[in-house]
Amino acid sequence: MPELVHSTKIKAMPKVNDFVVKFANVNGSGSASANNMFAKAIFRMGIPVSPHNIFPSNIQGLPTWYEVRVSEDNYLGRREGVDLMVAMNEQTIKADIQSVVPGGYVLFDSSKSLANDLIRDDVNYLPLPLKDICLREFEKPAQRQLFKNIVYVGALAAFLNIDFKVLTEMVSEQFRGKEKLILPNIHALELGQKYVSENFEYPLPLQLKKSNKTAGKILIDGNTAVGLGCVYGGATIASWYPLTPSTSVVDSFGKYCNRLRIDPGTGKKKFSIIQAEDELAAIGIAIGAGWNGARAFTASSGPGVSLMQEFLGLAYFSEVPVVLFNIQRVGPSTGMPTRTQQGDLFSCAYASHGDTKQILLFPSTPKECFEFAADAFDISDRLQTPVIVMSDLELGMNEQICDQLSWDDSRVYDRGKVLSSEQLEEIEKFGRYQDIDGDGIPYRTYPGTHPHKGSYFNRGSSHDANAAYTEDGDVYAEVMDRIALKFETAANYLPKPEISNQAKQRLGMIYLGTTTGPIQEVLDSLAKKGITLDTLRIKAFPFHQSIKEFINDHELVYIIEQNRDAQLKSLLKIECNANEEQMHSILSYNGLLITAQHIERDILDSMNTLENAKDVPA
Repeated sequence: MPELVHSTKIKAMPKVNDFVVKFANVNGSGSASANNMFAKAIFRMGIPVSPHNIFPSNIQGLPTWYEVRVSEDNYLGRREGVDLMVAMNEQTIKADIQSVVPGGYVLFDSSKSLANDLIRDDVNYLPLPLKDICLREFEKPAQRQLFKNIVYVGALAAFLNIDFKVLTEMVSEQFRGKEKLILPNIHALELGQKYVSENFEYPLPLQLKKSNKTAGKILIDGNTAVGLGCVYGGATIASWYPLTPSTSVVDSFGKYCNRLRIDPGTGKKKFSIIQAEDELAAIGIAIGAGWNGARAFTASSGPGVSLMQEFLGLAYFSEVPVVLFNIQRVGPSTGMPTRTQQGDLFSCAYASHGDTKQILLFPSTPKECFEFAADAFDISDRLQTPVIVMSDLELGMNEQICDQLSWDDSRVYDRGKVLSSEQLEEIEKFGRYQDIDGDGIPYRTYPGTHPHKGSYFNRGSSHDANAAYTEDGDVYAEVMDRIALKFETAANYLPKPEISNQAKQRLGMIYLGTTTGPIQEVLDSLAKKGITLDTLRIKAFPFHQSIKEFINDHELVYIIEQNRDAQLKSLLKIECNANEEQMHSILSYNGLLITAQHIERDILDSMNTLENAKDVPA
């Protein structure tokens, strides 16, 4: 029996399907697949789970963490505090142990004794001699390191009551076609399970119980969903330059194209993926393809989007459809490439110099990543302008639970106002930028549509309604006013806000994207304290009129966002003429997803401040 250090101050409270497990590993140690197996096994037991991969921007050697939140109540945002820490990294073990909540657990490799300063008297320690087990059971050094990770998953299966059959099935699926690897991996799982069964009382008070809360759900990351959405949305051209955390968007697109975009008769590819020399070239290629009639996109993140500014202005002013996926990360400059943030709202809303405005879409789940990716091409074609889908690293690179993806096979792509050869025959003179319908959206043509009608010079310099060069300031102003009108028309084609406003409370919350994750948990917790709020989730920019109405209807609205400078609040002030005194910012910009506890603390603190000032919203 190993020496188990029990908490002497706080007794471990039973927790079923409601806790956080965090793995602390070294990057490049092969832990990712083992930790991922742990999270997926819980999902397959019908229990809602939310994994968060916190990794460095180097290839090997630095600390990495994998945080798994289990919640029967389907609270899938990050939660503060750790109930069970799998401490496998000597570099970070002191801080890792400090993050465990009182009464929690620390699983560690007892092949080497813990230093005295790592022993807390309010947590429980689970010593496993992982290195010794692997030295005894496996001959090759590489195997010993890799299987060490699988052994601790086997141990966790016993400690937490994970269905062992689920784990063995997953191993068989993962190594299908590589049968020689199946038995050693199952053996490693069994080693961990056996050691716990022979040396500990198990399962722990912290444990899992099969449920049915994941029926009809899938576990998928946002970038994979975006890539598939591009295929279903009709994209045939992807031009890109690799940049974390956006690279897997194009990887996913290529994977699905190789399955779904190959001509069955000839075997030829019906798509093109072009790796450009830099981000500027990448978006230039996509714009050229869009002008030529293809549905084209590029994917990048903050530094790459900064380089794309000039070409975004060209597409805006010359009115060429193109789609950009911005998987936001921490800036400025190189920043923290493997941490999440919503810091590009301002730079994308008004991307490029001069008077510009861009269409932005804000997905909050992988399902919306799929749907908004497909919709972006329709919107871009209809409005003849760039559309930027604003995801972030948290949504893009972490697997999340969402409803199953679906597609209507009867759906017809909206290519917008594109004139055919027959329509051009009926027109006496084609004017590329004429506002025929009064909605700000002109008619366009694809190159080669007609032998001598419909051609025009696509330019980024000042032009008139017929695409002819001009330096007449009044004519330029007319074109700019028409483009502004087009963005008023855009409200008819963009996703409308999601509003919960039936109770007409005096307090409200506005949020977008991945800040959606913790909101329901915040509302439920505050409701237990007698505090209720209305909510509005923004899905697109330019803002819908209902957003201004929502702010005006409330005495105080909390604007929740993940950046330092309150960029969403600033946009609301500019675009909705919102009163700053009616808005209170709740900000998080440490590179991790904002938690429900953070939001609730800020709301309660602000209410106390208002109370002290005798100006309390009811």
